[in-house]
Amino acid sequence: MKTLPFQLRPGQEFIELSKLLKFMGVTDNGAEAKALVAGGYVTVDGVTEERKACKIHPGQVVETGETRITVAAADQP
Repeated sequence: MKTLPFQLRPGQEFIELSKLLKFMGVTDNGAEAKALVAGGYVTVDGVTEERKACKIHPGQVVETGETRITVAAADQP
């Protein structure tokens, strides 16, 4: 399984699930990301997630297929 780290920007408390998938290159566009989530192909912390706008916070792990995304908080100044 390929693990990709994602770090939130300063002041950012979360990222929406479909936006994270698109940003990390798991899908080519937002529509594909939303379809992947709606189809039940994505888990958050091991639980299937079907809400496209689910808020992903630091410490959470998103998995789909052979890809795992770990989410970290922004570095503090």
